[in-house]
Parts: sequence; structure tokens; C-alpha cells
Amino acid sequence: MHHSTVNGSSRLTFWSHVREFAVPASMIESATARRLAGDWSGACATARVDVDFTLRVLSRTRGKQFADLVRADLRHLAPDLLRWHFPRIRPDGVLRPGLTVSLARYRPPDGGDEVHLVARTPPAWADAGQRISLALWERSGALSRAGGHPHPRPDRRFRLDLHRHLWDARRTSELRERCGATQWPDDPGRSDARATHRWAAEAALLLRAEGRAGSAVVVRLGSRQRVVLDLDAPGITATPSRGCALPVLPDAATWVPPDLELWHAGAIDADRLHPLVRPALIPGYRPASAPRSPDSTGSSRLVDCRGALHRIGVVNGALVALDHEPDEIRREELLAALGGRSLPCLHAIDTTHRHPEDLVDIRARLDHGDVAGALAVVEGLLGPDALLLSGALRDELETAARRKVLHGLYRAELHDVRPLPSTKDYPRPGNRSRPRHAAFRRP
Repeated sequence: MHHSTVNGSSRLTFWSHVREFAVPASMIESATARRLAGDWSGACATARVDVDFTLRVLSRTRGKQFADLVRADLRHLAPDLLRWHFPRIRPDGVLRPGLTVSLARYRPPDGGDEVHLVARTPPAWADAGQRISLALWERSGALSRAGGHPHPRPDRRFRLDLHRHLWDARRTSELRERCGATQWPDDPGRSDARATHRWAAEAALLLRAEGRAGSAVVVRLGSRQRVVLDLDAPGITATPSRGCALPVLPDAATWVPPDLELWHAGAIDADRLHPLVRPALIPGYRPASAPRSPDSTGSSRLVDCRGALHRIGVVNGALVALDHEPDEIRREELLAALGGRSLPCLHAIDTTHRHPEDLVDIRARLDHGDVAGALAVVEGLLGPDALLLSGALRDELETAARRKVLHGLYRAELHDVRPLPSTKDYPRPGNRSRPRHAAFRRP
């Protein structure tokens, strides 16, 4: 999905970051294995997707025929692919918060209101873990409660019911045609990400799906830029007035998919593409075999220690200086505690505990909900038995834990709990433009 503030090389940088951290390869592998085994609920759990309804209750309340329609879609839902294509926002590329996206629409046999299978994201204050929830929505609200969700109604702009190839494993082969891969020019310098070559075809699909007799749709190009596309007239005809009732061309149809741009610009390797996206964009490509993990459990790092190169590395579960005797280490630690200058090896160990070089990657994994991946990086640096010292690394991990509690409160529908900004809520220069820390209070 495109965000209007991402343009040119900035857009490529943004999506390259998202593709690196947002959907880990381990998640894709696990979710795919469970989906292929017929365990759709296990696939959802692996991809951090919560299901807010049960098919048993749905069958009892709406009939087995209707429940079977929903079950068929759930069995072919690729939750990791849904996460791959879900709308995201700057600057961190996290899921767009407080959003309800329609995935499929059903007409009940009893002729009642149309029912939507929707995917929702929590509000920004409760987005720890970057979880997505699946629910059923109808206008009357009889099927399921939306809890404290700020926008429970399906969004007109962000909808995937007309783009099943972005989440339904049965339809992924349609991506090549729907994204216009054969029509989009092979131009790494191209900066216009608008999929204008597909607008007419996508607008026709939208009008048919909505049962509209007219020929015009609204195309949203930015927060304050909208135009009208009329299929019966050449090109763009007008700027819509406020409150225009015309259908809105989905965001997925308005912009070129980022994977197509990244691939043409050489900003992503084919092996890094989602395995359900890769064959559609690059037919006939055979992925390279996965590299084997080294047999060693860790590696040492070199430190310039008083004119000599010394090693620090993980031993018995903790990061230690390898080229100093225990008695020397104890003397140097005592000297440092009394205010003396620390041994360079000990200083390097202390810095790695408080502010490691990999902190940016750790922070990115935490932002995208990959706690397991972040902890794996920390354990690789410090060892599984390390005690974290006060500093930026411990702050990040503690913040992630506190924010996970907030998400739990949101899921428990404790609506009287609201985020309370703290002194740590200010954005980091050049990294975040919105608070990512939160405490809570009862008003």
C-alpha cells in the first residue's frame, strides 16, 4: 500500500525497511506450513492475527451454509501475505492504526444485511505487537462487537475485497495482471508510483461491484488531492466537491505495488520477496537454497585494548573479555567503580549492554512486533544469561513490555484506560514522529 508522503527514493527506502523487518521469514515459513496443513487458526496465530469470532457460533446463528462460506475463505487466507500487503504509515512503516479493512463480502441466505469479513488494527496507543484481528461486520452490528475500536466500519479507501490476490492464496497468480507488471516500464529512475495504466480497468471493477450505473469514480492521490476519473470521458475530468458520493478507487488500485518498484529499482533481492508474490512478479524464478546456519553458537569481536587486539565474546551465556585473567578483570572493575578509567575491553562490554551497535535493528524489530527476533539479536550480542544494565537497550525492551500490557487492556475492552504520555514520549530525532511509549491511568 502507498502512503501519500512517500515519494521517489524516499518511498523505496521506506518500503525496503518494511520488507526487511515487518514480516520475518520465520513467520512466513511457519504460517505457510500451518496453512498448507489445513490449520488456518494456527497460521493466524503464527502471523499474529487474532480471530474475534467462532465458526461454531456463526453456524448456529446464521446457518451452516453461511458459515461454510466464511470457513472456505479462512482456509485459504494467507495471514502472512495479508500482513505483507496491509496499509502502513511513516516513519517506521508500522501498520496503519485504527483501520478496518474489508476482505470479503457475503450476502446471507436469509436476505439480511451484507456481511463483511474484516481485518482490523488497534488504535496507535494499543498497537504493541502489531497485531491484526479478524472480525465479521454488518451494518446492524448484530454479529460482533467492535470493542473500543475507533473506526469499526470498513474503510472506503482501504479495502481488499476487490483485491483478493493480496490475501487469498487461491488468487495470488492474479497479482501480475492486476498490478500491471507487464505494462509498467522497467525504469529504475521512475518516481511516479501512480498506477494510471490500471485505473480504468480497476474503476470498472469497482463500479460493477458497487452496482453503480454511473461511470465516474474518485481517485485519492493525497490527503488534500482528489480527482474524478470518468470512464465515458477521456482522462481526468474534474476535482470532486466535498461530500462527493462517488465510489472511491481503492488504494491498492491507485498505486503501483511497492514490491514491483523495489524489484525494478534493484532495491530488493528476489529471494526477499514473499513466496506468494515472487512467482507472480518474476515468473520462472527459482529461489536460492537457504544458507545453513554456522555450527558455532557465537563469535568473538575484536577490541583495541591498550595497544593490543583483544577479543570479547559470549561464554557460558554472558559476554566476557576473553584475553584477560579473572583476577585482572576484578581489579579493573573495582578501579572503575572507584572512578578510574575502565579497561577498554570492559568498556566495550558495558557499551554493548547499554547501547549496542545493533540497537537500530533491535528497535525496528520491536516496532514491528517481532519480539522473538529482537531477543534473538540481544542474546547473540550479550548471551542468554546476561543481566541488562541501565541504558537505551533496556529502555527499549522495558517499553515494549509496558506497551504489550496496554494492548492487552485494549483487547480486554477496558475502555476507561487511556494512554498517559510520559517523559519518554518525545520522538527520537530522525527516527520517530509519534510517541511510542505509554503508561496508563483511569480518568
